[in-house]
Amino acid sequence: MSARDSGVLVRPANPDDIALLLALFAELAAYEHLTHLLSADEEKLSEALFGERPLVEALIAERGQEVAGYALYFSTFSSFLARPGIWLEDLFVRPPHRRFGVGRALLAAVAARTRERGGERLEWSALDWNELALSFYRGLGARTMDEWVTHRLDGAALESVAAEAPGQREQS
Repeated sequence: MSARDSGVLVRPANPDDIALLLALFAELAAYEHLTHLLSADEEKLSEALFGERPLVEALIAERGQEVAGYALYFSTFSSFLARPGIWLEDLFVRPPHRRFGVGRALLAAVAARTRERGGERLEWSALDWNELALSFYRGLGARTMDEWVTHRLDGAALESVAAEAPGQREQS
């Protein structure tokens, strides 16, 4: 079944969806065993999605009269291609709605936005134990980028490196 024929409606999130998105984030965090990392709140999310300079965009998938899932994404840029792309931060489908084309509809909508913007790449990461997601992505023809290793600076390590920037002063 194609995303087009799935009976799933995908729409852009609006400011009234902030509480809903936070609830969906909590469901994703529970699924990924990462609830201890969830600190998003309505104010931060509203600013990120709908502030003066939005940082991310979100899509909501509905199946019938129920919210079935969401996608959260933001723009990227490839220096090698000198072209834009999109990083898919989250793709989450609530368990009762899995295997009904919801994930495919959300991913198709993000892929369409990538192409509409002249983008050449749609990229994301997935947890190595999440075989359900990994199998889904393989079925779409997505390539695993085994030669790339994701890195992250956060917390004290981020603060320490940021403090080394020229012109930065130590905060007391």
